[in-house]
Amino acid sequence: MSWSVGQVAGFAGVTVRTLHHYDAIGLLVPSARSHAGHRRYDDADLDRLQQILFYRELGFPLEEVAALLDDPDADPRAHLRRQHELLTARIERLQKMAAAVEQAMEARTMGINLTPEEKFEVFGDFDPDQYQGEVQERWGDTDAYRQSRERTASYTKEDWQRIQREADELTRRFVALMEAGEPADSEAAMDVAEDHRQGIARNHYDCGYEMHTCLGEMYVNDERFTRNIDQARPGLAAYMRDAILANAVRHTA
Repeated sequence: MSWSVGQVAGFAGVTVRTLHHYDAIGLLVPSARSHAGHRRYDDADLDRLQQILFYRELGFPLEEVAALLDDPDADPRAHLRRQHELLTARIERLQKMAAAVEQAMEARTMGINLTPEEKFEVFGDFDPDQYQGEVQERWGDTDAYRQSRERTASYTKEDWQRIQREADELTRRFVALMEAGEPADSEAAMDVAEDHRQGIARNHYDCGYEMHTCLGEMYVNDERFTRNIDQARPGLAAYMRDAILANAVRHTA
């Protein structure tokens, strides 16, 4: 069975002009011609075309493709092994590129328009982007989410450094209270929780007491947040949650 140049072009997603060029340079010479002199391609031709297009997709020049395919010492298994190695390497590169693009998209969504060096300088080994999917899924349609995006879109590295210093200071205050044996529902702990709520309202979005208690619950129900918060001191996430809840009751009861 054989196919015309137009049919092969349709199969392979290339132009007839491309097939004519491959024929002219000897890269893919059709196995037969019709009585009218038209090109006819058989199964072997299609196999070779598939190999050509594979190497072209990987950026090989036509001269190198011809040398690879016409190597008398190469067998089909050698081509398959080479293709597998090349594809594996390309997949790894593409995965890294995709991860970098996703990170950039998430950072843009959060309004964290910092370079990687600046983000490391501000946040250390904590990547604020890693929870973006969770945040968007849970609150993407809320006014708080939109308000946070609008506010943070113009933040500079210095703004984020200030916000991080404030967060670190709140963490130190919570830890100091825990080490001093202060209950989470003590006045001192509730005062720190209130400062925590006001910091969110000042820097990100209007954070009422109901919203604040939801955040507190997330700190203990999501192991990722718990693990990050508890790096400062084991049990800190639960202590913060309890202080936040007590503070909300104090102001809304």
